[in-house]
Formats: sequence, C-alpha cells, structure tokens
Amino acid sequence: MSNTHDPRAKLPDAPYSDNERLKNQSDYLHGTISHDLTDGITGSFKGDNFQLIRFHGMYEQDDRDIRAERGAQKLEPLKSMMLRCRLPGGIIQPKQWLGIDQFASDHTLYGSIRLTNRQTFQYHGVLKPDVKPMHQWLHRLGLDSIATASDVNRNVLCTTNPVESSLHKEAYEWAKKISMQLLPRTSAYADIWLDGEKVFSSEPPKPLNKEIADDVEPILGKTYLPRKFKTAVVIPPDNEVDIHSNDLGFVAIEEDGHLVGFNVLVGGGLSSEHGNTTTFPNKSYEFGYVPLSHTLHCAEAVVTTQRDWGDRSDRKHARTRYTLERVGVENFKAEVEKRMGIKFAPIRPYKFTTRGDRIGWVKGEEGNWHLTLFIENGRITDQLGGKQLKTGLRKIAEIHKGDFRLTANQNLIVAGVPPRDKKRIETIAREHGLIDPKTSKQRENSMACVALPTCPLAMAEAERFLPGFIDQVDALLAKHGIPDEHIILRVTGCPNGCGRAMLAEIGLVGKAVGRYNLFAGGNREGTRIPRLYKENITEAEILAILDDWIGAWAREREANEGFGDYAIRRGIVLPVLDAPRDFWAA
Repeated sequence: MSNTHDPRAKLPDAPYSDNERLKNQSDYLHGTISHDLTDGITGSFKGDNFQLIRFHGMYEQDDRDIRAERGAQKLEPLKSMMLRCRLPGGIIQPKQWLGIDQFASDHTLYGSIRLTNRQTFQYHGVLKPDVKPMHQWLHRLGLDSIATASDVNRNVLCTTNPVESSLHKEAYEWAKKISMQLLPRTSAYADIWLDGEKVFSSEPPKPLNKEIADDVEPILGKTYLPRKFKTAVVIPPDNEVDIHSNDLGFVAIEEDGHLVGFNVLVGGGLSSEHGNTTTFPNKSYEFGYVPLSHTLHCAEAVVTTQRDWGDRSDRKHARTRYTLERVGVENFKAEVEKRMGIKFAPIRPYKFTTRGDRIGWVKGEEGNWHLTLFIENGRITDQLGGKQLKTGLRKIAEIHKGDFRLTANQNLIVAGVPPRDKKRIETIAREHGLIDPKTSKQRENSMACVALPTCPLAMAEAERFLPGFIDQVDALLAKHGIPDEHIILRVTGCPNGCGRAMLAEIGLVGKAVGRYNLFAGGNREGTRIPRLYKENITEAEILAILDDWIGAWAREREANEGFGDYAIRRGIVLPVLDAPRDFWAA
C-alpha cells in the first residue's frame, strides 16, 4: 500500500452524498421524528427520518415473506422496527433480562430475542406505536440504544473470557469507557424518546484531544462520521470478537495478571459489493502500543482523524480502511499520534489461538462457575424444534445471582454461578433444550446473519438456511471419518459483512435466492481473509465441492491442521496477502 499520498489532498471532485445533507439538516439527529410518531396512517418513518432513526439504534424493516400478499390486498408492506441495544462488552443483569423478555413477548410481532455477533440483542417486529414505549421500557431497565447503528461508533465489543475474571473485568471496564467517550452528545435521544429525561446518571466525559469539531458534538461533529465505525477490545489468546473485522481494535496486554495497555489495530472491515472491485474486506493494521493512560486519547484520535479525512462523497468508500488506502497507513498513523499527544510504542507480543466459545461449564479463577449456552444463530424463542429456549432463560434469570454475558459468537454465558446453584441451573437448561448433547462441534462453530425475511439488504437466506445446511455438513464429516471435527463456517445473505463470513474458513455470501458465492481459506484464529472460490452456485453444488474438500482434508491433513490452513497449503485457494490489490484476483 502506497504511503506517498498527501493526506490533505482533495478527494475526488464529487458532491457529498445525500446522507451528509440530511445529517447537517437534522438538528443534531432530532429531525421530525417526534412528528412522525403521531402519524397513524403509515407504519413507516418518512423522508430523512427513515435514515435518522438509525442513529437512535433502529432500522425500518418489513416482512418480505408476506410483502406480495399485502400488495395484492392494496396494503403497504408490514412495516416494523428492528432495535439494537447498546451493551458494551455484552454484560447484562438477570433483572434486565426479565424485562427484555417481557417486552419481546408482549410488544413484538415475533416474540423472540435475537443475540447478535456485536454482543448485544435485537428486537424484531416492533410496530410504530410501540417504538417510544420500547425506548422508555429500556430506559427503566438501565439500557438504551444510542449509537448502535448508522454513522457513529457502534456497540463496543469485549472478549467475555469468563475464566480469567480479574483481567476480563479490567478490559470490560475499558470497553465501557471507550463506548461512553465516543457516544454522541446530542440530546436528541432523550428529547424524542424519554421526553427530555436524563439518559445517564452522569454526563459523558469531556473530549481529551484538541480537535473540537462542534460545540454540541465536540468529537463526532455536526455531520457525525462518514460511515459506521466499529470498535472492539480483545484479550489474547481468545479472538472471539474477530478483532480484525473492526475499524479500531484494542489488544489487551497484561503483566502479572493485570492490564497495562493495548496494542492498537486500525482499519478492519468485511463488507464489499458484488462485482465492485474497488470494495474489499480487509484485516486491520498494527499501529503500535499505548499505555492505559492514553487509551481514550487514542480512541478519540482515531475517530476524529477518520471524521476529518474519510470520504463523504462515496459511502461505499467511506469506512476507515478506504481512508487508509487513499492517504497511506503511515500518514494516518502520524496524524493519530499528533492528535493523541504521544507516539505509538512498538507492538507488544501477542498471539491468538482460538475464537470459539467454550460451550458448557468452566470454572473461573474466583471459584464460581460459568455456563456457556449454544444459541443457534442467536435466536431465542420457544418456537424452534420444540425447544423452550426463551422460557428456560427466563427461569434461569429468575434465580441467577450473577450476570449474563452475550458473546460475539451469538451465544450466552450464565456467568458467576456459585457452586451451590450449579446443579439447579443446569437442570433448567437441560429441561428446556439450552443444553443439547446432540449438538455437533460443527454446529457450534457456524454462524449466520438474520437475512430473510426481515433484512431489506438480503439477497439469499442465511439464518433459516444454516441449520439444515449444517445437518448435511455434519453428514459429510461423518462420511469421511471425522465427525468430531469442525470448520469455521459462516453464511450471510448479502456481502455487507454482518455474519463475518470474510473471516471464516468457509464463507457463503448470498448472491440471489438459493445461490451463494463460496469463499475458502480463512483460518481458525480469525487472522486471514478467505478468497472467492466459485460464484453464484446452489446449495447442491456447494455440498458437492465440500464433499471433495472434506474428504481430502480428512486424508491429508497434518496434525491439528484446520481446514482453512489445509486449503492454503494444498492450493485450493491462494492466500489473500494484500486485500485492496489481491482480494478480487483469480
């Protein structure tokens, strides 16, 4: 990647995207959302408000399964909202869970709770009359959905790491601090949804750096960021948060069991556009090490540099990785150092060895137990395969004295269980299908985004496709004599990257209904982008290819060699070495 570009060079002579206009004219995200709430003629939000509600953590959707039927009846599509909660580090209290469960049952079309791979939960199917009550309900639980979507820093991830509890606690506290530091300062959320009631018990911390963008929004500015921005904190050797998928990553460095600072990674992201070779997924770049005292300065400096240097004309090139490609990594890094007030120290040694959740019981260093429950695709409901997952978690929440931890693999940890409560919680979990001994390793290491019927971007099935597809992959593993093996396998309904298929050993990306692009060659540690193997193929074609691949892997693999490493070693695909230049190469 060239580092010779002047970072202050003029961007291509093109007008700003319309999103920049609507942000500038939104009165700091207020828009006319409050007025739209009183319009009972339509279930949707109109004009700019359709985009502005995203800054408040919501997307407008409709049920595409019944869109044609409603059209035939001269009805508008069944409009509803998807809300994503802000939950830095993914920790939630049992009492909060009970409130979340109750709202899902009483006020959503589907009655389910969806755990996301950004370590939070989503409601799907909230009708417009229930939107304001939903925000007020969350507020009473001590929760909110501020900045979980659109052109802001989104929910901050943190390795759950339930065993090393003291180190996790420190890292988790930093995830919360980073989240709070980078939040929008506008009063729009409180004004619209809470009738002006104070959102937080204390004011967000003041900006630390000199680059003040605006009196109201000193960090994000009146037009906020050029595009979405994702941040994560990771504790090696676990990489469950897929650190390389984030615009900004903090790799925890510990000495004598305590956190001393972070290695800083910048410029990750996994989305692309079919056929558009100027878009690409990319691993993040190592900038260097910062001590704890400059962690927030660093986060703020990276965000404000992207705020000022990012492309506001072409939203397809507005993420941080495209800014790095255009201006050069070293130029961007130097500007971050200038803004945070110190130079990066050399990267401290670290290594990732795993990124899957440890399903089942593990004992923490403080003597309590932690139960990680596998939740297929993160969907918590009583309507799948006779399992009463939602009821079971509600019963656990009624007696649990610790907390719940949502993982970046869409699973849930019942954390901090005293030894005396272990048997009782396990009994509830087994009775309701939350512990299923028949669940394969392959199923536990597979993941899908929501896709159809609610996601408007979906081109193909993902969440509804994956369970049956894994049945067939399990059959192939058994056929070739390795039933207890697994491949990191992910499916997304479009190339937008939500299911993180571009860090999988095998990734399927939806191209059309029933058709996918097949990628291979990522690794188990989540440190390599896979390469396109074959485009626009059916499930049957994919399974035929996997049959050959799994058979060869079973016969020829080296000791402890994952499928992705085998695929590279045997030349099934070439490694992606330089994503901007290399990803689309044959």
